[in-house]
Amino acid sequence: MTWTSTMSSGYSSLEEDSEEYFFTARTSFFKKPQVKPKPDEEVEKEREPQKVLTKEEIQQKIESYNSNATDKLKMTLNSDGVYTGFIKVQMDLRRPITIRSMITHGGHLYNNNNETAFYMPKGTTNTLHISSTNTVKEVIEALLKKFMVADNPAKFALFQQSHSGKQVHMSKLLNSEQPLCLRLLAGPGADALTFVLREHETGEVLWEAFSLPELQNFLRILAKEEEDQFQHLKRRYREYRAKLEEALRATGKPG
Repeated sequence: MTWTSTMSSGYSSLEEDSEEYFFTARTSFFKKPQVKPKPDEEVEKEREPQKVLTKEEIQQKIESYNSNATDKLKMTLNSDGVYTGFIKVQMDLRRPITIRSMITHGGHLYNNNNETAFYMPKGTTNTLHISSTNTVKEVIEALLKKFMVADNPAKFALFQQSHSGKQVHMSKLLNSEQPLCLRLLAGPGADALTFVLREHETGEVLWEAFSLPELQNFLRILAKEEEDQFQHLKRRYREYRAKLEEALRATGKPG
């Protein structure tokens, strides 16, 4: 599998290594819930079993797919019946991820055992070159490895998203499913199918699933937010006290 990351839906050449950009999770660990605009309502779509195609059907669909692809991301059928192609994955991560710091020595990258918490910038999209045998589990693991994410891959899930009128249909893929097969069946259109990487939504945060460095990073973020909130409250009360004292002086009464 080969990988390319972009900060938008644009395509970057797979022949060159692109840079990934991250922003530190400053005062945003506990984010306010985002209200999604209506009528683009997100609904859970009932899953259908993945269709199994014959080699002849695969060849016909690939020819049709390539003739309709407008972004030059075409598929290739090999003699053994396995085919290769491209999928795009949107990174829709709501919580901070832990990134391993790397150092360069002698032209090679090495892990220096330092880890930092980051928020993945919104709009980050990855273009992946995979085969029809690659599973959802392999795609998730490779994505995290590409971004040097130290988090457990089990924390993440790959979703398929499609549009129908003003509704957005979402469904979580099984680890054993093959994204390129789904891409071929849906065709090249983004409305027909988009892949989205998200955290597993469990309602409660399962702190025991995080490693010790991750928990320490979260504590540092929390301490920073606590200090910022404390300083903000102190400024508010100072301003309020100053206005009260000014009002008292205006009335000629002692403070």
